[in-house]
Amino acid sequence: MNYFYLYVSLSVLLVSLLAFNVSRIRIKERIAHGDGDSLALKKAIRAHMNTFEHATPFALVVFVLSQMGLQSVYLATLAIGFVVLRVLHSYSMLASKFMIRRISAALTYLFEIVGCLMILIILF
Repeated sequence: MNYFYLYVSLSVLLVSLLAFNVSRIRIKERIAHGDGDSLALKKAIRAHMNTFEHATPFALVVFVLSQMGLQSVYLATLAIGFVVLRVLHSYSMLASKFMIRRISAALTYLFEIVGCLMILIILF
């Protein structure tokens, strides 16, 4: 299985669902521009952009590792694990679950660092 393709499709799906949530709240609260000082809209916007901010660069890590021939089990763990973490983080931001947010953020950073270190280890 090509885990890069799986990662991209799941990440884009998550980002799209979060964008849909922003639009849903905008329509419900009749806010065309900005956040209208709506807490729900602020959370939705931040959850959407935070996921986009992390999912996009990590796609490059997954792509490079897939091109370097990383074994499937490691690539699957990185790709699927990262998406699960981003789902948890998005949920924690929207539902104000601070402990889940902290843990998922820390694990996100760990996955990003491990992915980059794996590239460097394979290179050298």
